Amino acid sequence: MRMKQLRGRNAAGRSMLTSTLATIALSPSAQAQEKLAAAVDGSAILSEVLVTGTRRTGMAVADSPAPIQVLDSDSLQRVGQPDLIQAMAQNVPSFTAQAFGGDTAALTLSAKLRGLSPNHALVLIDGKRRHTTANLAVLGGPYQGAAAADLNFIPVAAIERIEVLQDGAAAQYGTDAIAGVINIILKKNVAGGSLTATSGAYYDGGGDTVDVAGNTGFAPTANSYFNLTAESRYHDRSDRGGIDPRVVNPANIAAMPTLLEAPGYPYLNRIQGDARYNLNIASFTAGVSFGDAELYSVGTYGRKHAVAYENYRMPNRIPDLYPHGFNPQEESKEEDAALTVGIKGRAFGGWHWDLASSYGKDDVEINTINSGNVSLYNDTGFTPTDFHAGDFIATQWTSTFDVSRDFDVGMASPLNVAVGIEHRRETYEVKPGDEASRYKEGSQSYPGFALTDAGKHDRDNKAIYVDFALSPIEKLQLDIAGRYEDFSDFGDTTVGKLTGRYDFTPGFAVRGTFSTGFRAPTLAEEYYSATNVGPTSAFVQLPPNAPAASLVGVNGLKPEQARNYSIGVVARSESGLTATLDAYQIEIDDRVVGSGALYGAGGADNSQAVVDAIAANGNVLDPTVTFIGINIFSNGLDTRTRGAELVVTYADDYGVWGSVAWSLAANYNDTEVTRIKPAPAQLAPQALFDPAAIADLETAFPKYRVALSAVWELGRLSASLKQTLYGETSDLESQDGGVYYKNEIGVTPITDLELAYRLTETIKLSLGANNLFNEYPDKKNSELLAAYRATNNNAAVAIYPSFSPFGINGGYYYGKLSFNF
Repeated sequence: MRMKQLRGRNAAGRSMLTSTLATIALSPSAQAQEKLAAAVDGSAILSEVLVTGTRRTGMAVADSPAPIQVLDSDSLQRVGQPDLIQAMAQNVPSFTAQAFGGDTAALTLSAKLRGLSPNHALVLIDGKRRHTTANLAVLGGPYQGAAAADLNFIPVAAIERIEVLQDGAAAQYGTDAIAGVINIILKKNVAGGSLTATSGAYYDGGGDTVDVAGNTGFAPTANSYFNLTAESRYHDRSDRGGIDPRVVNPANIAAMPTLLEAPGYPYLNRIQGDARYNLNIASFTAGVSFGDAELYSVGTYGRKHAVAYENYRMPNRIPDLYPHGFNPQEESKEEDAALTVGIKGRAFGGWHWDLASSYGKDDVEINTINSGNVSLYNDTGFTPTDFHAGDFIATQWTSTFDVSRDFDVGMASPLNVAVGIEHRRETYEVKPGDEASRYKEGSQSYPGFALTDAGKHDRDNKAIYVDFALSPIEKLQLDIAGRYEDFSDFGDTTVGKLTGRYDFTPGFAVRGTFSTGFRAPTLAEEYYSATNVGPTSAFVQLPPNAPAASLVGVNGLKPEQARNYSIGVVARSESGLTATLDAYQIEIDDRVVGSGALYGAGGADNSQAVVDAIAANGNVLDPTVTFIGINIFSNGLDTRTRGAELVVTYADDYGVWGSVAWSLAANYNDTEVTRIKPAPAQLAPQALFDPAAIADLETAFPKYRVALSAVWELGRLSASLKQTLYGETSDLESQDGGVYYKNEIGVTPITDLELAYRLTETIKLSLGANNLFNEYPDKKNSELLAAYRATNNNAAVAIYPSFSPFGINGGYYYGKLSFNF
């Protein structure tokens, strides 16, 4: 590994920052000392009562037999970028956020836990399963296949805390919780509230952001609560791309001299950068008690309008309409809603019971704007410039009934018995585009969904679980869980989990788990179908369940099977130092993975079966493109992920210099493809998974990440400093499936800083920066970029690796004004 060379001004800036913090990182106040006393005497976080990873009531974080990291609302608010994915990514080292996505994935970014797929982490809201996005990430890369819950439809201001269970939990929560569980606990305050306004932008331009969020709570009656949050955000585009070699090619300039007159020349291709979006979201929690029961409800609603640039089209495409060429754009209009209604209480001699039903829906309308249909124009003399490309719609309706009770059976503590049943119905629908968007090859940059792409699909899932939590002797905790699930499309399965913890002393414990898991492919992975096009390429995302898929040797998908092992230690000192270290191994058989680029024409190797499958699926491609192929999901390989997580916290009082809460969090993660199934004979001489697809699984995320942070308080003044070290990251990339080039991002330190001053008891002003010293990832392989330029390939525009774990935009600087009442 190599350490990235720091710019001189950055190194000088770090020296100044270190000197400044050495002066201000010592500070006190009565308020700070109260917080410090709480931290040293067990910590507010460590004494927080858990609701995730255990069916027992009243268990504190420090006593958990499984590794759980808790993020309080202050930790989330100290992240300058006002979205939940970034707030989590900067606080949980094993949680990696997607910084950039291609095509519609640019409109719905995702994240992964422990280096696995986003689909391997289960998201809960107040303990109830959250529905997933309808927008599937299909283009190659480490987030390919992502169709998880969209966290950015949850207002950060609504969150009381987040409990991240970093352990396999399929037997407890559902058979897709292979990497862990993210349980978002919403506020239920009956008094007070907050109003926060944030504004920021990238240091090198673009990404202008304005966010306003408010939260309030009240008690409609003496035995009820109602908490409401609303947020509105605007985020502007950024552009970090290079020059498209097509627009500076002498032959093209001679043939199309209007290129030189295009606004912004030669930076005409703006595909590498953030999408522009407007997001309006709201949430509520409500409840009313009567006797020993409580009727409760949780709801969220959001609307998002996003627009992202696609590859620039040259002036010769539709010269009458676009004499200077044009930049097509993908537009999404998304509506996301969820509602949970439940009733819980105690009855029948101490049984806790909870009956609830949750419904969620994500509806994404996709449009192509500032574009045109070349064939339609050539055939009729007319083409629209804006098209409705179609819709993705996903729904999920989950109903649960849970009961639990403690039994005194003569052990060190009561035996807790929990039993529950669940029914879930899911649907996924693709609606076709308008007629003009799908005429022949369709609208430029994003053709409308063909009639053969469209369809509505559904499935049902029934489950029953049982969980026993016991302490046979005083120092030993055991948790045994089993779950049976029956899918209407995949049959049934049984999974289990055994968790144990032994406290040798009050300050030292050992814990470990073994569990099995099972994940049924999402309906989107099974049925999504569309054509992804570039100026010179057209690739069909072929549904594995489509009849045409059999022509390339894929006959649908089957479930993944997983095994999860972990062992760890918990240490606490009387001075308030706490440390946890957990090692884990996750084995997944028959993992659902997107293929590499499978060529029918234009590749170093081509397969006639690919061309036949495209024709059989009813897709019509642009006759001018030179690269033709497909991508497809399949159960083609097995993986093994090994890693370790370290969390250390400590708080200290420096007298007149104030108090500092220190934390160190680190994650090491290594994924290896342990088995690749033989390629279908129909694809010969190509393999189902090319080297790029394997690299996306093994190396396209940091092997390690270490974050050291300090929160200092002195009276009205506070400072939060975080230094994160990202390990080396790499992928492989090819023009045509022949020669593969390695893109590498070296070991990179990223500094985040926030300074805050409380103007009054209720008003606080904060100024800060994420990526204070404006670090960028290393550029792509110079030989690769040279090869792109030599062949006039528009891919030369993407000069930064899209898999960068800290983004491609450099530093983000912001100001925030908060009012608490």
